[in-house]
Amino acid sequence: MINLFKTKIGRLRIIAILEGISLLTLVFIAVPLKYGFDNPAFVKMMGPIHGSLFLLFMFNTLSVGVEQRWKFKEITWKVLLACIIPFGTFYVDRKILSKL
Repeated sequence: MINLFKTKIGRLRIIAILEGISLLTLVFIAVPLKYGFDNPAFVKMMGPIHGSLFLLFMFNTLSVGVEQRWKFKEITWKVLLACIIPFGTFYVDRKILSKL
């Protein structure tokens, strides 16, 4: 795990995992608390965190793609699409980023 912090792709993988976990937290904990128990506080806290991680993932993907000279049609668009599809960051981490 410590080795992930040493490379840009490793840091992108960490951001991908954090973005996926923030979405899981938002969907399975915060939203049920908001609508089931009339407690929107956790959504107000997790919403901006998830949004920030989403944007951070997008910008880092583009940065790493340019630096590593990824071909847009082969890698970059798949990684960018992963953060739009719910829980896609877990898939792209396992299938693409872990092999780079």
